[in-house]
Amino acid sequence: MNALWLTARLDMAESLRARWFLFYSLVFGGIVVLLFVFGLTESRILGFTGLSRLLVTYIQLCVAILPIFILITTVRSVAGDRDAGVFEYMLSLPVPLYAWFWGKMIGRFVVVFLPVFGAMALAAAYATIRQIGVDWSLFLLYTGLLVALAWAFLGIGMLISTVARSPDVAQTGAFLIWLGLLLFLDLILLGVMIREQLPLEVIVGIAVANPLQSFRTAAILLFDPQMLVLGPAAYVILDGLGRTGYLIFAMVYPVALGTVCAGIGYHLFRRGDLP
Repeated sequence: MNALWLTARLDMAESLRARWFLFYSLVFGGIVVLLFVFGLTESRILGFTGLSRLLVTYIQLCVAILPIFILITTVRSVAGDRDAGVFEYMLSLPVPLYAWFWGKMIGRFVVVFLPVFGAMALAAAYATIRQIGVDWSLFLLYTGLLVALAWAFLGIGMLISTVARSPDVAQTGAFLIWLGLLLFLDLILLGVMIREQLPLEVIVGIAVANPLQSFRTAAILLFDPQMLVLGPAAYVILDGLGRTGYLIFAMVYPVALGTVCAGIGYHLFRRGDLP
């Protein structure tokens, strides 16, 4: 456990010194500032007022921004160290392979999640000072969803980083996977449903297997309990799992997916040819 913690601290220290972390933090902090500037805390939409409206908009933006940021920065964890020659040096030290691999993943999770959560926490603190309404239950649910989304794509990124033999290949693979998941949100699934005439339950099952879609649907459910924008698909989700059941699924499934992907990556890393 000491080696695991030391590896995580080393990865966090390296990430905090990197330019991408500064840009990454400014992006999410800037989003919250802009939302306050444009007065979203004063608006009322479907009964959501105060900070709740800002959080709804912030979460929707995170769907588009957070996954690609995590993938692009994470896929260099193993592939980048291998390419830079750090790989051989680190593994020559008395550090177990599991501590090196999982320590890097835990350290990277802390680095990628803190700016996202920090922006939300600062918004909540500012709203409290200004005596703007803060729905803390909604805040906690959104935090849980962001944890699940970040962990899912972190695990996918670690798997890509292990399989790829160079940072360029890893980044290309990360971008293609993100693009494929993004396309499967609506466009391709709609085409499959029309052409193949598959049952609606099958289409919904394929859709929510996409961590982007499960996160997006859960965010919609918190904003609109009836999920009117999803049409007939809402009845399949609500009748099958219910509101509470789907929220649990939207948090547990991405975490399980990320853990499985990272576990496969560790298995390949441990059994592969090490320099």
